[in-house]
Amino acid sequence: MATLTVTHTESVTLNGAARGSTNSLSITGVDDIYHRIITVPTGDTTIASFHSVVTAADASLDLAHAKYIRVTNLDSSAAVVLQLQITNADAAADENAAIKVGAGESFLLGNMDAGIGSSGAADTGATAIAVGALEDLESIIVTAPSEVKVEIFVASVA
Repeated sequence: MATLTVTHTESVTLNGAARGSTNSLSITGVDDIYHRIITVPTGDTTIASFHSVVTAADASLDLAHAKYIRVTNLDSSAAVVLQLQITNADAAADENAAIKVGAGESFLLGNMDAGIGSSGAADTGATAIAVGALEDLESIIVTAPSEVKVEIFVASVA
C-alpha cells in the first residue's frame, strides 16, 4: 500500500506583491492506479468506466475504491468537453454533467461513489435551490473537436 500526495500551488506577483497558496492532500492505502495517455479522435470517446462490481463491464474500475481522479487535456490549443455520466434510476435515460477543459488544463474529482448531483443547483445566494439525489459516476467521456491527447490518472484504495 502507498500514499498518494497531491499538491496544488498557486503563485502570482501582482503590482509587486506575491500572492498564492499551497495545499496538499494525502490519500493513504492506495493499492491500485489506472494511468493512461489516450489519443482521442474527433467526437466522443469513453476513457473510463466505473462499476460497483468490476466484472460488470470489461476494463471497468471499482467505483467505491476510486478516491482520486484526474483528467488532463494534453493538447496545446484545443479544448475538450468531459461528460461525467451517471445512471439515474429515476430517469428514463442516463444523465451527464459537461465540463469544458481547456488546452493544458486538468479536472480533478474525489470519491464519486454517490458523488454527482442528478438535477437542481446549489445555493444562489438569495435562495437555496434543492439539489437532486447524488448518484454514482458511471463513465467519463471526452468530446473532442479534433484529435487530441488526454491523460487520466485514477488512484484507488482497498
